[in-house]
Amino acid sequence: MKQQQDYIRDISEIRSMMEKSTKFLSLSGWAGIMAGVYALIGAYIAYKVLYFNPDEIIYSSASERHYTGGIVKLVLLALSVLVLAVGTAVFFSSRRAAKRNEKFWNATSRRLLVNMGVPLVIGGILILILISKGYVGLVAPLTLIFYGLSLFIASRYTFEDVKILGLIQVVLGLISSYYIGYGLLFWALGFGVAHIAYGIYIHFKYER
Repeated sequence: MKQQQDYIRDISEIRSMMEKSTKFLSLSGWAGIMAGVYALIGAYIAYKVLYFNPDEIIYSSASERHYTGGIVKLVLLALSVLVLAVGTAVFFSSRRAAKRNEKFWNATSRRLLVNMGVPLVIGGILILILISKGYVGLVAPLTLIFYGLSLFIASRYTFEDVKILGLIQVVLGLISSYYIGYGLLFWALGFGVAHIAYGIYIHFKYER
């Protein structure tokens, strides 16, 4: 009986070692929570300060200069949210990796970044093209859809739970593409509320 238990323990340890070598398990729940907070703040600024809430696919303005300036500010706001979210994720995840005696930047994290980056870059280029043509109403749906696809792909290299978050983002993006006038609301739900809920779930499941 004892020998059988030893075999089971050995198999469990081998499985754990294989998982650590093929999956990035240092994602932090706090990073998700903070990313959601940044997104909600960004959505509030976009709506209340930049008055961005297009109710149709083609977003026009009485003044072309005003329209261009508003889009530039919107892009800068989105980039600021992205930089804050990524920076926070790196900080918390690297700290968690150190506690687990693991390297934050290794072959697994590089594979995760590359596979996640492909749909993000493609989606980003497409969105910039659409913005240049005035199709700003599609920005919120497409950011959700491409981000969700990137998470779905990335789940192969990290927690399986990330796949669920990815599917939620895609579904919200598809619904948002139908209800264009509520795009900013769906964006806040996806990048804000869903991230906070996911971060809390990851924190209590893996970090406590």
